[in-house]
Amino acid sequence: MKKLFISQPMKGKTNEEIKKEREEAIFCAKELMGDEVEVIDSFFEDAPAEAKPLWYLGESLKLLSTADVAYFATGWKNARGCKIEHTCAQQYGINIIES
Repeated sequence: MKKLFISQPMKGKTNEEIKKEREEAIFCAKELMGDEVEVIDSFFEDAPAEAKPLWYLGESLKLLSTADVAYFATGWKNARGCKIEHTCAQQYGINIIES
């Protein structure tokens, strides 16, 4: 079973929208890989109140380092954190799926 990291733009979205998009990403990844996946939870609902965007990125990169495959959701090319995650995935040999 492969470990799946999901990179998605979250700015301006509700928790429900984010979760729905994650469900779609999981379904797509399973279909493309032809296997079950273990999802790495990179949606920080209980983040510290004072957390800044760079804090979220740092935590995400730690999680990305444990992934076998990274799924990049629609709009990732327009989100600076997602672009950094994509570059890291490329540079460190993590398989990439783009929506």
